[in-house]
Amino acid sequence: MLYFIPAWYQLNSFKELEQSWHTRRMHTEFDDTVKHVQMFYRNGINDFTILLLSHAPNFRHFLHRQGVFHAPYLSVFDSIQEVRGKKVAVFSFHNLDWPEEIEFVYTPFVVLAYLHGKKYAQINFGEAGNPIEVSMYENDVIIRRNIYDDRGFISATELYEDGNIAYTDYLTEEGIVKMRIMADDGQVHINEKANTYLVFKQDGITKKQFEKNVYDSIAQVILEVLNAHLEYGDDDIFCIAMHELNVLITKDLIGDRKSILSFYGDRYRIKDHEEGKELVTKASYIITDSEATTRYLKREMGKELENIIDISPYDTRMDFGISEQLTVQKILVPVDDLPEKRFKALIINLAKYLTTNENAMVHIFTRNAKYDLPDILINSIADIIEAAGYDRRMAIGEKKDELDDEEKIPVRFFIEQCVDELSVSKCIREQRIMIDMRHNPDLFLQINCISMAIPQIVRRETQYMQNGYNGFVVKEFERIPVALDYFLGSLANWNQAKVYSYEISQKFTTKHLIEKWEMVRSALSLKAE
Repeated sequence: MLYFIPAWYQLNSFKELEQSWHTRRMHTEFDDTVKHVQMFYRNGINDFTILLLSHAPNFRHFLHRQGVFHAPYLSVFDSIQEVRGKKVAVFSFHNLDWPEEIEFVYTPFVVLAYLHGKKYAQINFGEAGNPIEVSMYENDVIIRRNIYDDRGFISATELYEDGNIAYTDYLTEEGIVKMRIMADDGQVHINEKANTYLVFKQDGITKKQFEKNVYDSIAQVILEVLNAHLEYGDDDIFCIAMHELNVLITKDLIGDRKSILSFYGDRYRIKDHEEGKELVTKASYIITDSEATTRYLKREMGKELENIIDISPYDTRMDFGISEQLTVQKILVPVDDLPEKRFKALIINLAKYLTTNENAMVHIFTRNAKYDLPDILINSIADIIEAAGYDRRMAIGEKKDELDDEEKIPVRFFIEQCVDELSVSKCIREQRIMIDMRHNPDLFLQINCISMAIPQIVRRETQYMQNGYNGFVVKEFERIPVALDYFLGSLANWNQAKVYSYEISQKFTTKHLIEKWEMVRSALSLKAE
């Protein structure tokens, strides 16, 4: 059996990422474990289980969003709270025990409850329309927040004093408090009258008593409960998504059991975590998301690693997009974490190219969900191109008092603010070419580029871009207009890059990724023998 231990945490705490439906998503839910589970689940590979360490009362909705609703999982907090069922329940806030004279006010975003003209409660809903929390007020100051499980009961309740959280109680389905976490010092107090937790085994469910009544942190509780479930066989493998909280809980697993460490992007930079080097040395195998991450890991470790392989968290699915059907040529330009000096040089050279191609449009791409970021970026671009001698209206458009002027300047710079993978894929379908001048190009964008057969211009060659074939390596910003003209000025060159993109994409199909996984599992089986 393969056990996935994911890093699905909120703000480095053992809490899920669920949020109100009307709140702008500030993060992507996709990561390496999501892809691994999707790949196994959708291809009928059933010998895996998700080991969930975080408090996730809406986990069924999360699985549904990822298209793996029936994926097997074991939740530590279900064990602590003695929750046996996994079926989602239809639940309405009207079913709650409200005062007789309560009055509900329906706003476009939340439902407010008023009692005698004063705000009594606020009901927030998840993306599926299910109530996820009810906040209660006294004199317009929050005093309690009930967090609801999608199986139809209160999973946790936060108590407030003077508007500040004092502690959080975690409950059973029957409403019995199992434990209390203090907000000031993180201490966990177990209810002495309900001091047991469930242990889920293949042959049934048993109860076990907590070793202590008071713990210094919730991590200690999670570790105790997890260890009670780890009486597994020699063939079991633990795939641990590298994250501070996962390392805290599972560091004793690594070395003692067959374990795979999964590195994904910047989630766990080994240079910032000295303890991680020892774990890498002890691990049975290392999986990274790209060749770049593998090189980085070897460089930081200062030695050659033999038990390491890169398995892309994204697979390729050929979809040639619709850029050929558009009259404009959209240029996608990711700019997150691009140094200011490079950003300025990039914008100036893009503006230079736009003067030679009236059909080209620049789409500045960002995953940053900050509300005013589009305005900040577009005004910055306007200032840069104006200082370089170009018309700032290429970025900010015409002002009202300029509409009667004879010369109309069309807008040529646009902002694409995409957080989740779905919006990214939708955006890139319309792009004709991508320019990523950061040191490490965006992995998901590169995979999408070869899936949709879009040429790439990057600072260094990667496994997804072969210089001179499906793109160019450009280190001098002054060469950007020439590289753009090569692909956008000649349909033959663009089509040739399209062919090469298709050939490269065949290395990253689901079939090939599964073959890599099977190779890792076979290697671990041989070690055991």
